[in-house]
Amino acid sequence: MNFKKLLIYSGLILAIAGCKKDNTVNNTGGSTGTTGSTGSTGATGSTGSTGPTQPVPYVITETFEEATSATKAAYADANVALGTGSWDFNDALIGTTASDVKDGNVSVRLRTGDLGMNFDISGLTQISIKHAEYGKDGSSTWQLMQSTDGGTIYTQTGSIITESSTTLVTDSFKVSVTGKVRFKIIKTGTTRINIDDITFKGTGNSGVTIVAPPTTGPDTSASTTASTPRGVVVGSDAPPETGDNSNLLFGNPTSAAASLAMGDNYLIDQGYYVESYNSTKGEPNWVSWHLDATNITQSTGRQNDFAAFNGLPTGFFEVQSTAYSGSGFDRGHNCPSADRTSSTNANDATFLMTNMIPQAPQNNESTWTNLENYLRDQVTAGNEVYIIMGSYGTGGTGSVGTANTVDAGHVNVPSNVWKVAVIIPVGNSDLSRVTTTTRVIAVNTPNINTINSDWTQYITTVSAIETASGVSLLTALPSNVRTALEAEKDSGI
Repeated sequence: MNFKKLLIYSGLILAIAGCKKDNTVNNTGGSTGTTGSTGSTGATGSTGSTGPTQPVPYVITETFEEATSATKAAYADANVALGTGSWDFNDALIGTTASDVKDGNVSVRLRTGDLGMNFDISGLTQISIKHAEYGKDGSSTWQLMQSTDGGTIYTQTGSIITESSTTLVTDSFKVSVTGKVRFKIIKTGTTRINIDDITFKGTGNSGVTIVAPPTTGPDTSASTTASTPRGVVVGSDAPPETGDNSNLLFGNPTSAAASLAMGDNYLIDQGYYVESYNSTKGEPNWVSWHLDATNITQSTGRQNDFAAFNGLPTGFFEVQSTAYSGSGFDRGHNCPSADRTSSTNANDATFLMTNMIPQAPQNNESTWTNLENYLRDQVTAGNEVYIIMGSYGTGGTGSVGTANTVDAGHVNVPSNVWKVAVIIPVGNSDLSRVTTTTRVIAVNTPNINTINSDWTQYITTVSAIETASGVSLLTALPSNVRTALEAEKDSGI
């Protein structure tokens, strides 16, 4: 992103007033007159006031370069987290092919839907958009729409653009809105177009926080040499053990305990998340964690240091970092790497194999990535989120076919992957603030490689997940609140 800075100079005005006495000697025969007294020095003038501070200009460009083809590989409507904020891709995807016209590695390929901002920007005076025909689709048309009420009502800005260039061209639109505004590009023709760098120019506080995501990449099974097993170093940035923001505030879904008699429901508190580990399946039954702005500070990048966990009891099989190699399944995080970027310790903790499941690449890198990005967007918007992720069943389909287990039978391949997220505004006394109308997102996906990248297609209810997996969720809530939330089916918007 390019930013311009305006240096503001303040002038200091000093006014000094003085008085000089004229001492004259009389030589005309009379006695010499006495010398007059010295006049008093005039008072120093007051310092002039500093002029008003001028608003600082800004230039912010959404390049879309944070995204990859896996981030948004299908046209289905979904939100995508980018450097400037969350964008709604409706009948649009991230284009990376030779036919996609782009400035860099990617651009947006828009078919017949729209590309819109899920955030507002303030102080804007101009928006510029690079665009071109896609491949050999031919000419088309599109229009820019703006909203000053958070996306409820949109009106057209400027004229309809006719897309007739096979190379990127730039159109700029003057903005005369006072206050906040957001935009979306609506496709009005039938052929596809590419949209790239969108530049916002204005003055003052834009209200946009530029987020540089950690180094991204699929959690693949490409390792050929096992890493040294390790544990977790829990720092001061970890959630508290109990009370508000603790990882198990909403309850222990399977009454897991750190007892050898509970080998297939073994409770492990990793500080940055808590899990029920299944020693027979070689994977978690579920993982639970709290997410707020302090967890996603981008203080560290993605470590990619997959390793076995050396803190398992004697007799538990220790799944190594190479366990999924050649299986066609990703080492799929339960608690995501990008949810723990407050320190290296925090990010390291997410790369332990006890936090992994064999996950179909498309499921992991596309559908779940989109959902994870969406939940982080909710945090950026002023919320905190309590998340529980789990899996159940046996038998999934990866990039090389269907399998029931990997690592010579030591690790189960789940048939389904689920997640439940409770979203509340940032505040205190979290349990007491949850009501029958609190937003709860429940998603259950098949662990297959042909899955739709749009996670909203797999929204279900908490109750349905409980029935399918055998867990009991949100047990810390009052019974009437829990019952209502278990039946809630979110809209995905």
